[in-house]
Amino acid sequence: MAATVAMAGGGRAGTLGLPITDEQIEEMKSNLSNIDFQMAAEEEKRLRHDVMAHVHTFGHCCPKASGIIHLGATSCYVGDNTDLIILRNAFDLLLPKLARVISRLADFAKERADLPTLGFTHFQPAQLTTVGKRCCLWIQDLCMDLQNLKRVRDELRFRGVKGTTGTQASFLQLFEGDHQKVEQLDKMVTEKAGFKRAFIITGQTYTRKVDIEVLSVLASLGASVHKICTDIRLLANLKEMEEPFEKQQIGSSAMPYKRNPMRSERCCSLARHLMALTMDPLQTASVQWFERTLDDSANRRICLAEAFLTADTILSTLQNISEGLVVYPKVIERRIRQELPFMATENIIMAMVKAGGSRQDCHEKIRVLSQQAAAVVKQEGGDNDLIERIRADAYFSPIHSQLEHLLDPSSFTGRAPQQVHRFLEEEVYPLLKPYGGEMAVRAELCL
Repeated sequence: MAATVAMAGGGRAGTLGLPITDEQIEEMKSNLSNIDFQMAAEEEKRLRHDVMAHVHTFGHCCPKASGIIHLGATSCYVGDNTDLIILRNAFDLLLPKLARVISRLADFAKERADLPTLGFTHFQPAQLTTVGKRCCLWIQDLCMDLQNLKRVRDELRFRGVKGTTGTQASFLQLFEGDHQKVEQLDKMVTEKAGFKRAFIITGQTYTRKVDIEVLSVLASLGASVHKICTDIRLLANLKEMEEPFEKQQIGSSAMPYKRNPMRSERCCSLARHLMALTMDPLQTASVQWFERTLDDSANRRICLAEAFLTADTILSTLQNISEGLVVYPKVIERRIRQELPFMATENIIMAMVKAGGSRQDCHEKIRVLSQQAAAVVKQEGGDNDLIERIRADAYFSPIHSQLEHLLDPSSFTGRAPQQVHRFLEEEVYPLLKPYGGEMAVRAELCL
């Protein structure tokens, strides 16, 4: 980055007419990877300035070009533009990882689109859903994250060639007042860095609100992963679903029977850190005095890097979880049997009315039997025997033959299976196609 202005401004590399020779440019190009880090560290200790330490170190490698290195530039020209390149490239690493997790969960949801399970609201038994439909709740959040990460990545703008306070005064002086050449240089450097556009307005730095946008979408991803892994942890407690558990894995040093969901717990732990990091760029942007202050620098070097590294680790762990989720249908079925009789009472009343009974009389009969069954469950710790009580009551004899059908769990899941397939086909698979390879093949097969 330190030599980009020179390469754009003179010799074969550019046509803007600065007094820079081809020999100087070739010398810099040939030494781009020749970095004496020990010298740079010694220079920084002496100068107390990281960018100038590397300018001096690079100049030592390039004696013929040393006089033009950093010409017209400022530390934030080097640092901020580099940061923007790194942010863009970091998004490019995360996006396919996130798409891969979505793809794995989509496979899981499709396979179990029809498997009834007890729904929960307030973590209390509620109307039935399916295991696949619940997984689609997770996938939908991650799809929103994928779109948001892609949007912020694509909206990143280069700081470009703006000078010490963003006025481009030094470059205007280099080009002897030629505004067109200053704008042309800005455009050329932006394109060389692989960006479609640059900020027109900057201070010494690009606006720190960019960092807020970046960390906000990463924190939102963290919230999604935390919710998913919390659900998995709760389901592990209910023994309905488990994350992968290795044959030799130890759940507890004291309790050998335990199968702790440590991967999901790790994701939740890291996700909390990722979400908390958003406070750094919020506070940094709010206290950037005028054209800039330096109290952003040390903070940004920590929080930006940590956010992407944390998100990367979370996605790797979540992929591992999603590829090895284990479902226990018999446990799910047993829990449904415990709750379904109460949920079926309305259907039973309707069937009795169709058979000629009174809605009010039937309601009272059901109410009494339900209270008796609830007492068995809560006070005696027994199984829900409401259906057995209904079978034993002659009043309900007109519908005894229908009870098996009225208690079929699949009749209580509504359109959940259809919703799963439509959601995957219309929203998920098309979203995954741009990420190529295995995911594109899966998407094509499913569409």
